[in-house]
Amino acid sequence: MSIQAVFQAFGFMFGHGAGTLISRALSEGRREEADKTLTTSFLSSLLVAGILSAFGLIFLTPLSIGLGSTKTILPYSEIYGMYILLAGPGFAASCVLNNVMRYEGKASLAMIGLVSGGVLNMIGDPILMFGLKLHIHGAGLSTAISQYISMFLLLIMFLTGRTMSRIRPGLLFRDPVKQIALRFLHIIRNGFPSLMRQAMNSLSNIVLNNASKPYGDAAIAAMTIAGRVLAFIMAVAMGIGQGFQPVSAFNYGAAKYRRFREAFRFALILGTLVMAVLGSIVFIFPGPVIGLFRDDKDVIEYGATALRCMCIGAVFIPLGTLFNMMFQSIGKSGIATLAAMMRSGLFYIPLILILPLFLGYFGIQSAQMWADILTAISAIPFLIHFFRKLPKEDQETEMDRTYRDSTGASGENISAH
Repeated sequence: MSIQAVFQAFGFMFGHGAGTLISRALSEGRREEADKTLTTSFLSSLLVAGILSAFGLIFLTPLSIGLGSTKTILPYSEIYGMYILLAGPGFAASCVLNNVMRYEGKASLAMIGLVSGGVLNMIGDPILMFGLKLHIHGAGLSTAISQYISMFLLLIMFLTGRTMSRIRPGLLFRDPVKQIALRFLHIIRNGFPSLMRQAMNSLSNIVLNNASKPYGDAAIAAMTIAGRVLAFIMAVAMGIGQGFQPVSAFNYGAAKYRRFREAFRFALILGTLVMAVLGSIVFIFPGPVIGLFRDDKDVIEYGATALRCMCIGAVFIPLGTLFNMMFQSIGKSGIATLAAMMRSGLFYIPLILILPLFLGYFGIQSAQMWADILTAISAIPFLIHFFRKLPKEDQETEMDRTYRDSTGASGENISAH
């Protein structure tokens, strides 16, 4: 999981970085630039992931030990880790293609590629592990095969014209090296918030586990389970935010500012209402929910309190999520990076370390709630300042004029189209 998280972080960085640029390029009618950006991002993810895989394979034993393998676990973690490292380039590239599809509004196609890998892995595991008696080798091989099949399914969609942007290496390398390098740096800059968000999540989990240790194994288990339940609820807010990203990037790039405002307002209201409903349900029945994962009195008692606190904070999550994703999608990478670091890094980690000094274990249980509230409060002045400066009405672009001249349609019709 730790190794996969690294490949996912870089895949998201290249995917989100390219997705925002591609969406804006398409909204401005620059399809060739969109193709070049996609090609740069796809090839970069394969190259970077390939380098990481090579280093990981060379230093597999110390890497496995550093990630927490004991002497008895080490032989198995080395075998499974080898396959995860070999699958890394496919996994990172899949993240790129999946995210670019979402930015194009092709969410159903992206879901096909994403789900197919998971289904194939679930089918392949028992066949390879037990049917062919490959055991841990079978588990790793199933994961690697499913990752590459998923990547190729997504790749086929780009190569067969089912998407607006296409992978065209020949087109890319017509540009001067300096222009290719600048495009690469723009992708990195726009995608850096995603890398930081993943890094902060990983770091906060490490800090949480260590902070919970003095309170015993039940405390660690309770926080782990409560965190997984919150992640399940958060997936809804993340889904709404990810659905908002291509809408915001396209309309911002096309200067359709009225629709941009409406999309943000709709996403915020919808996300808040959904999180309030889901959070209320879990808040009422925290014990039974924790009990689904672990039938232990202490774990349920510790986890129920933590989960209730998290449910209160969940209502504030959509505001912080949209704050981050909106600025990333429109290319404001500096603010987006700060936003990405707030929840799990700038607020959560210090709170985990400080609150237990005054509140004991309850400080750990409530830290995530306070982090979500503080993130939302911190987002408000940035959003007020941004929307005050943003024009209230749509503006005409070159694409509008070209479309109107060729069809006689209005700018609003273009936006609707």
